[in-house]
Parts: sequence; C-alpha cells; structure tokens
Amino acid sequence: MAVAEPAVAALPAPRWQPRLPAESLRRLVARSRRADLVAASLFIIVTLLAIFGPLLAPHNPLAAGPNENLAPFHGSNLLGTDSIGRDVLSRVLYGIRTSWFSALVVILSGVVIGGLVGLIAGASGGWIDGLLMRTTDAFLALPGPIIAICVVAALGPSLRNTLIAVAIVWWPFYARIVRGEIKAISSRPHLEAAKLAGVGPIRRAFRHLLPGAVPAIVVTASLDVANLLVTLAGLSFLGLGSPEPAPELGAMAAQNLQYLLSDWWEPVMPALAIFLLAMAANVGGDGIRNLMRRS
Repeated sequence: MAVAEPAVAALPAPRWQPRLPAESLRRLVARSRRADLVAASLFIIVTLLAIFGPLLAPHNPLAAGPNENLAPFHGSNLLGTDSIGRDVLSRVLYGIRTSWFSALVVILSGVVIGGLVGLIAGASGGWIDGLLMRTTDAFLALPGPIIAICVVAALGPSLRNTLIAVAIVWWPFYARIVRGEIKAISSRPHLEAAKLAGVGPIRRAFRHLLPGAVPAIVVTASLDVANLLVTLAGLSFLGLGSPEPAPELGAMAAQNLQYLLSDWWEPVMPALAIFLLAMAANVGGDGIRNLMRRS
C-alpha cells in the first residue's frame, strides 16, 4: 500500500529587494574615485605649500619686527607675533617646509634601505633570508623613539642628526613589508617561467619581483607620513631638533608653551599646523590606498 507523501508547505515569495541601477552604480563609483583623487592630491597641495610657503611669508621668520611683542592678530601679522616680535605666520610657513620635507627624506631612506633588505631577503631565501630578518627583528624590538633620542644626544641636537636617528629605526617596517610581498610574488607562474628562460637572479629580482611590491610600498609610505610628522615634531618639542632661532613647529610649540593661558596663539598655531599636516597626510594616504585597490 502506497504511503502518501506529506504535503510541503509553499515557501513565501521572496520580498522585492531594490537593486541599484547600473547607471547609478557607475555614478557612485565615479564619485568615489573623484573623492579619492581629491584626497590623494592633498600630498601635492601640501608639497607645493612647503615649496612656495616661504614666498608667501610676509616677514623674515628670524628677524624681530617693529611691532610689539606678543601682539595679537592684526595688520601684517595675521597670526600675531611671538615673545620677541617675530611674525608667527612666517615662522609657521617655514616650519611646514622643514617638517614636511624632513618626513619625506626619512621615508625615502626607509624605502630605499628597507626595500633593498626586503628584496634581498625575499629573493634569496635560505640563511640569507634568516640572517636579514633576524637583524630586522632586532631593530624592530628596539624602542625607536628612545634610540633616536640617544643618537641625537650623542651626536648633538640638530635637524640632520635627528633625521639620521629616526632613519636608523624607521627602515625595518619597510623591510618586513617588501619581504612579504616578494615572497608572495615568487610563487607566481611568471617567476617560474623566468627561471626556466634562464633569467639571472639580479635581473629577476629587479625586473620581475620588485615592480610587484611597488604598490604596497607606495601605500605604506603614504600612510606613514603622518606618523613620521608627529615623531619628528615630538623630538623637536623635546629640544632635539634644530636649535633656536630656527623655525621648527615642535620647537616653536615647546618654547612658547608658557604663554598658553595668556597669549595662546604662540604655542597653538605651530601645534595646529602639525595637526593639519598629519590630517592631510592621513586623508591623502587613504585616497592613494583606495586608488591602488581599484587599479
């Protein structure tokens, strides 16, 4: 005797889900790409400001003006004057140039040194890879700011010595990133084809491996500018940067900190410039990262 199959309850019809039209989706993507381009262009804008900022400075940043000391915003001193009558705006514009190009110099040295170490380690493998990575780990284990302070204290406070000290502890991050990218690229089929074609190890490293790591290097460097700006400003704040009367943002904020409650523009304006530079670097780095992902 046949057993009747149980009735299956009818499933409810799926609700209608709105779908974004293709044209609207394309417009959204285009707007997002334009926003990323604008964000990435902040690097160019700040670089141009650092280059031409001294031309916009209304006064000599080192010379005391004829106006009274600690004068608030007025006339030709749009951001007021400091304790000896120097124009704060002019000193901030010169300080932006120093901070921005100092950060770029340290990052360039980190990319070159760390990139070379990571390339050799990733392409060679074996004991060379182990030796270079253990050396990199040793530098990463060191407290970077403290080592930088010790180096500057030994060499003497100056901008050059500060950059040398920070560069010593900044390259291991790039070595690790480049080494990881090179290891990932080494397993791809075109590398095996290059080996079978008889391409030498040096040409294979610089022609086939290194170009694949460039996007990761660019994104990391762009996002690293803000960290380096704050680090250099902190060392300058501690008196390890250019000595007085050089216009350096961190040093300016530290020297005028005593006027915070009375003549607040003295320490606040250099600190605000550091904040805006770091913010522009962060936003620009995000824009570059998003553009790299879409390419």
